[in-house]
Amino acid sequence: MSVKIRLQRHGKKGKPYYWIVAADARSKRDGRYLEKLGAYNPNTNPATIELDTEGALTWLKNGAQPTDTARAILSYKGVMLKKHLAGGVAKGAMTEEEAEKKFEAWVKEKEAKISAKSDSLEKAKADAKAKALEAEKAINEARTAIPPVPEEEATEDTVAETEAKATNEEE
Repeated sequence: MSVKIRLQRHGKKGKPYYWIVAADARSKRDGRYLEKLGAYNPNTNPATIELDTEGALTWLKNGAQPTDTARAILSYKGVMLKKHLAGGVAKGAMTEEEAEKKFEAWVKEKEAKISAKSDSLEKAKADAKAKALEAEKAINEARTAIPPVPEEEATEDTVAETEAKATNEEE
């Protein structure tokens, strides 16, 4: 039996939510699976990924083949690197401590990148909000700068025109 690590779609139309599962290659996309390894939510920015790294690593060591998207997710979370380092330890190319040091350094670098991206997204959101507030203030100042027409000078024609504009704006 060949095992695949793949995504199983859940959620509603237009709002996908995926489970990362180890399943028989012959089973349906959303059908029976052997083990649930995690979840992936692409609706958030950055995407939310919850993964049982040890379970995924065990399946990979036993010969499970990840699909392209699942491979990208596993690589993003460091499972593929951990498998690679474990292979180096098994061959005697490095010790367990060296492999653990390399993995920890990679994790720190990855966390720094993720936090930098989320910080930049928050900053961009705050900048957009500030720009919108400035534009709103400018519009309000322009409105207050126009002097109102005194009642005595207003003729019936200008009153009719302003009422027509008001009804057009409401529609």
